[in-house]
Amino acid sequence: MEEFHNTAFPTISGDLMSDHFQFSDQDSLPKPDVEILTSSGLRIPAHTGILALASPVLENVIERPPKHRSSEKTIPILGVPCEAVSAFIQFLYSSRCSEEELEKYGIHLLALSHVYLVPQLKHRCSKAVGQRLTIDNVVDVLQLARLCDSPDLYLKCMRMLSSNFKAVEKTEGWKFMHENDPFLELEILQFIDEDESRKKRTRRHREEQRLYMELSEAMECLEHICTEGCTTVGPCDLEPSKKRDPCDKFSICEGLQLLIKHFAICKNRVNGKCTRCKRMWQLLRLHSSICDQTDSCRVPLCRQFKLKMQLEKKGVETLWRLLVKKVASARAMSSLSLPKRKREEPRETMHDHGCTFGKLHERSDEVKGLPISNHRRVLYSCSN
Repeated sequence: MEEFHNTAFPTISGDLMSDHFQFSDQDSLPKPDVEILTSSGLRIPAHTGILALASPVLENVIERPPKHRSSEKTIPILGVPCEAVSAFIQFLYSSRCSEEELEKYGIHLLALSHVYLVPQLKHRCSKAVGQRLTIDNVVDVLQLARLCDSPDLYLKCMRMLSSNFKAVEKTEGWKFMHENDPFLELEILQFIDEDESRKKRTRRHREEQRLYMELSEAMECLEHICTEGCTTVGPCDLEPSKKRDPCDKFSICEGLQLLIKHFAICKNRVNGKCTRCKRMWQLLRLHSSICDQTDSCRVPLCRQFKLKMQLEKKGVETLWRLLVKKVASARAMSSLSLPKRKREEPRETMHDHGCTFGKLHERSDEVKGLPISNHRRVLYSCSN
């Protein structure tokens, strides 16, 4: 039998066994009782007990009755470089594999670990091969990941293909796969299409959540303006003053104040010809749909909108109910994101405003189909 340690390839010598299995004397090591035959004809001596303990596949091979009567037991491991076989056998003995070996023979070791059911080595090889993915080898590694049932490596390859498809399409690996494996090509294209759809859904969802959050903040600012006032607009029962302190959300509050000022003086707010007034009507209706303090609410038309919605409960649009639900949810999430101390703090009352909701219009006709009492002031305006 050819002595493996006399060659230029790595070996599992008696010293290595002594280091990892703590034999007291190198001479007391059991003699190798099996040989691993590689593609180059090299024979690596090994021990059946260690191989069987490390790999259930090798255990079945060892226990299988030999076809020919021979005193020598031989296990062929062909199709990969003998250096990769040597690194594989060393791992079975020591559960160790150097980074250099993973870099050189990671693909071969991944195949061997899959065939011979060595999960620890398979996990390390999948991670190492995934870290060394390139545009040129991603198609080949993807095919190997499919064959070796390595989902993490497969997904990493697919994501790289999806992100760099135009570059990968020019490689030799893609061209070969295109000619010989149309099912894999279809699988890749389906993944790319699903990935793009998933990204679009994610972007749309984020945009919707941003819109719902903005509407929720607008509802808070509307209540804040109608209850406490802010800078130039406030409720009619608060006296104006020279001091004008903006609130924490003044960027939103300022736009809402401008909308309220326009709404108070616009002559087309009832007939529906003004788009800005339509927006204000929608905000008032949305507030009424969310508000749970009808009796004490100071936002105009809150109670009237609630009564109207009760009368027309069957005709309320499904999309509107969904909008109300989403905005209420965003409002709840926004309140939960605040510190507990801030949630419990009452908002400081602002008595200092440049103007108030002083001059309110009284109307006896229907406003947007809503009957308003002659004695109820419903519209805000800004005194000069």
